Amino acid sequence: MLAATIAGVNADDPIAGLRVGEHREPVLPDTDWTVVQVRAASLNHHDIWSLRGVGTPKNAPLPRVLGCDAAGVDESGREVIIHALINDPEWAGEEILDPRVTILSDMYDGTFAERVAVPKRNLVIKPAALSFEQAACLPTAWVTAFRMLFVLAGVQPGSTVLVQGAGGGVATAAIMLGRAAGVRVWVTSRTAEKRARALELGADQAFETGTRLPDRVDAVLETVGAATWAHSTKAVRPGGVIVVAGMTSGTNPPLDLERIYMAKLRIVGTTMGTRDDLEQLVQFCGEHDIRPPVHSVLPLAEARTGFESMLTGDLFGKVLLRP
Repeated sequence: MLAATIAGVNADDPIAGLRVGEHREPVLPDTDWTVVQVRAASLNHHDIWSLRGVGTPKNAPLPRVLGCDAAGVDESGREVIIHALINDPEWAGEEILDPRVTILSDMYDGTFAERVAVPKRNLVIKPAALSFEQAACLPTAWVTAFRMLFVLAGVQPGSTVLVQGAGGGVATAAIMLGRAAGVRVWVTSRTAEKRARALELGADQAFETGTRLPDRVDAVLETVGAATWAHSTKAVRPGGVIVVAGMTSGTNPPLDLERIYMAKLRIVGTTMGTRDDLEQLVQFCGEHDIRPPVHSVLPLAEARTGFESMLTGDLFGKVLLRP
């Protein structure tokens, strides 16, 4: 079958390790797994980090299929969305807290293929109102934004949230989800074009990165990292929360510990969300008629073009691959 795989890691030139071509058919580890025919899969920064060799297990096999997110058709003919976290079957708590949890494509073949093997418990029914491309946007970036906003930041109608970096998948999701929930969403971006697009999606105000804001916010959603961290700590009100789910601009910014303890700030980290979060997100999108914005849809054979778009940052919304 056709697949986009990682054949090697290269921190400086991640696409050097990308291969698009024939790959073995999915193998089911046990009877609790099934095969899904992939109809659409979306790119995430996790795929770039994998190609750089960052964050994946040291014993991760090569080659393996990239990709966390997908929507498709299962062996029963149901249209489904794939939850990307693979758990120890014995784990009883929230799957994101399982010390053995992995993201699809870290240890097991991922979704950038014609077919993918996944645990049956990882399947969520796709609503008819969502296309396969729209549904494939939800399991990583969108469920991360949903959990950041509603589970960890605990925003309510009337709250003000700052979203750092207006163009990424998590940011666009946070804008649309927050707007639908009655939250005042402010965003930052380096480019006027992305600030304008954020306003079109429903952001209340858009600022150039690092700009002093009219007022302090109740929560900051931080996925950029070093380039925006100092601004995030200054922008949040005393007692507010910064929810961190990424570091696309780099790691290890100065923490400003004095600001953190003097302003009684909470800093919460998260990676993705639970299957329950994904089900709630799908329901929320249906109730509020939300459709994830799509930057482009490419044939799987042209996966390299999608990765190049992510590396340059020249996108707004999600890049989709269609087998």
